[in-house]
Amino acid sequence: MEHQVNDLGTRDVGFMSLTEGFDTTTPNGKLIFSIFGALAEFERAIIRERINAGLEAARARGIKLGRKKKLNNDQVEYIKFLAKEQKKSIKEICREFGISHMTVYRILKPEKYSGVYN
Repeated sequence: MEHQVNDLGTRDVGFMSLTEGFDTTTPNGKLIFSIFGALAEFERAIIRERINAGLEAARARGIKLGRKKKLNNDQVEYIKFLAKEQKKSIKEICREFGISHMTVYRILKPEKYSGVYN
């Protein structure tokens, strides 16, 4: 928001907050707005540090972060087999495993595979 207000300030447009009671067209209002902006930036930085520290602590405890994989290694290999050896279509594989076509494409790596695209 500070960036937007500064943009307006370069065009001689002021900002007046009705709820906080400051006006950026006055020196006092500019000071208060700058202080609020600095505090908000500081708070975002502290939150970011805490999140990163929490993630690091979780990793150190051996907790795996992120979404769980829908398919295990055996299923991935079976999908490759179905596509290459059994000539199953992408749609058939998607229906059988309940996955999207993009998941199948990622598994088959189209740049290395010239298979069925239906």
